[in-house]
Amino acid sequence: MKSLVAALMLLLALPALAKPLALDELSVAPLMNGQTIPPALVKTLAGKVVDLNTFLAGKPSVIFFYRGGWCPFCNSQMGQLKAIEPKLIEMGFQLIGISPDSPEKLNASMLSQSLPYTLLSDTELQAMQAFGLGYYSSARITERYMSKMKLDNLLRPTPDGDMRLVLPVPAIYITDASGLIHFQYVNPNYKVRAAPKLILTAASLVPQT
Repeated sequence: MKSLVAALMLLLALPALAKPLALDELSVAPLMNGQTIPPALVKTLAGKVVDLNTFLAGKPSVIFFYRGGWCPFCNSQMGQLKAIEPKLIEMGFQLIGISPDSPEKLNASMLSQSLPYTLLSDTELQAMQAFGLGYYSSARITERYMSKMKLDNLLRPTPDGDMRLVLPVPAIYITDASGLIHFQYVNPNYKVRAAPKLILTAASLVPQT
């Protein structure tokens, strides 16, 4: 009974905590250092719906948001993170990737890159909105990506009623065991990602309790 009540309270809280989707990548309002991870429902590789905070299980975490397995810059970053994951684990961190890809697409990414870390599906955009990273792609980008990349992402209506592709600005968040954000790197230029050395250095400065 308690778990049911907790789940209902979470569902009621989500709309109030979600940030509006930005009209473009330069207008996002991401969570900053000193804030805590808000509740957000995501899906596992098996398609199970879980609360992100519950899934993190109170462990220090390196969370990265990426556009999808179809993005070459994202795939390059995932490979770089794979290379430093053993060091992050040694430092006490878990590595979690979140994208709007479906669980099926996530499984394909896991297999193609032999990824050892966890990927979560944000098809409903709850995590990217909770973190303030979601934005509407332009009409040109929406048409280009949907046709050339063969994406199965659902298009969302803008305030003007246009149907657009919604993506997260690529980001890195490093939190302690309580979910407090100690470091964030958010860059609207999707071609530029945080260097592995920067991530390791930032993680090394997070207090371990």
